[in-house]
Amino acid sequence: MSDPIHFNELWRHVVSARPLGDAHSVHGPDHWRRVERNGCVLAARTGANITVVRLFALFHDCRRENDGWDPEHGRRGADFAAELRGEWFDLADTEFELLRAACIDHTDGHHHPDVTIGTCWDSDRLDLGRVGMIPDPQYMSTSFGAEIAGYGSIRPWIHLAEEFLESPETHHHYPRPAETPDRQQQ
Repeated sequence: MSDPIHFNELWRHVVSARPLGDAHSVHGPDHWRRVERNGCVLAARTGANITVVRLFALFHDCRRENDGWDPEHGRRGADFAAELRGEWFDLADTEFELLRAACIDHTDGHHHPDVTIGTCWDSDRLDLGRVGMIPDPQYMSTSFGAEIAGYGSIRPWIHLAEEFLESPETHHHYPRPAETPDRQQQ
């Protein structure tokens, strides 16, 4: 059994290392948090590997270089996860391959028969409202993702994420860095 992942520490590290500087870009940490929350809601019903789903939320867009056309960003995110594996988190090889595949193909993949990869992709697609698009049930890989997309809001199911997240109602906002003594003196 591997050590538990300290997600808050891992998040801080990944956020501080992102190439796209604006924390509030449409592909930034606020989006990653919503994807994590969505994934936790979905995994409660789909049975997806929750660790892979949560790591996908963090890594899938973390190496974006811009908010526009960036076709290799998923692969770069998977490569960054590979760099941090073993130091910041441990995953079995089979789990890591799921994470890698989910990150690499999340933009161009349509449906995936693997429930964990499908849950990852659906968790991202359920946040399309941030760019003015309505999630379409026919593009969801899981029946639960399609049900949520068809309803038009994840809100009635937010409570399902409580098993995995401290505060799913507010989890979609990335916390601002606290003032440190160094910053206050500048």
